[in-house]
Amino acid sequence: MSKILVAMSGGVDSSVTAALLKSEGHEITGVTLKLWGGEQDKGCCSVSDVDDARRVAQQLDIDHFVFNYGEQFDKHVVQPYVDSHVAGMTPNPCIECNRHIKFDALVERSHRLGFDALATGHHVRLSGVNEGARLRRGADIGKDQSYVLYMLSSKDLAYLRFPVGDLSKEAVRKYATELGLRTADKPDSQDVCFITADNGREKFLAERVELHPGSLVDADGKVVGSVEAIELVTVGQRKGLDLGGNSGRSYAVSVDMPSRKVRVGDASELKSDAVLLTDFSWAEEPFSG
Repeated sequence: MSKILVAMSGGVDSSVTAALLKSEGHEITGVTLKLWGGEQDKGCCSVSDVDDARRVAQQLDIDHFVFNYGEQFDKHVVQPYVDSHVAGMTPNPCIECNRHIKFDALVERSHRLGFDALATGHHVRLSGVNEGARLRRGADIGKDQSYVLYMLSSKDLAYLRFPVGDLSKEAVRKYATELGLRTADKPDSQDVCFITADNGREKFLAERVELHPGSLVDADGKVVGSVEAIELVTVGQRKGLDLGGNSGRSYAVSVDMPSRKVRVGDASELKSDAVLLTDFSWAEEPFSG
């Protein structure tokens, strides 16, 4: 039997994670991270999610705590998200949240509290734990989350548990229903957790940085349209591009923030034969030969 801390987001995956580990005889404690949002917020990690996690913990008869990482979340997740938009890039805040909050601050704290492992509801699998842990895709390919955990080392992975990684989402919900868990039919979170539907991305960014209009140009540099806020444009975007009378399907091919110009083109121009990789993570130290 192990003493395991389970990160409970208030969703069905982490609820079932706690239930599965308890059924195996482990000593389970649930923890929910309070990262963002006030009383009216409906986003991930909101008050309602904390309440769902607490109630599931009561159903499972396990201890439950709430850790407040709001300051760290704003510094390591929200601000980089804003900075990426200002730089004309497409951010992925979930990766930064996993990197800095769930698998840095929370792992460190779980060690200090004397837990043998930390478990989450991510749809990923592990292999070769004894010989050196490896991250694998979840059994449900449509729900696989291995890409958001790419930064974890073998040492990190050896401390982690991902019980639902071997299950399909359908099986997870079925198990939750059989146990009568209140989160069994709760929809998955799809949007950026700190931006609510009421506010939207444009309002969120406008409250933090100045937004600037931009020009849409074709391959020859001819202005063919405009956008109200170039900071909101991402490569591959089609909706929201004001191209006037142009009826063709055009996409944002590149974003040049200094000149405030967005190059547009058809779908074929989005293809690339090269990629620049940064911040990659090796399962083992690279070797030559």
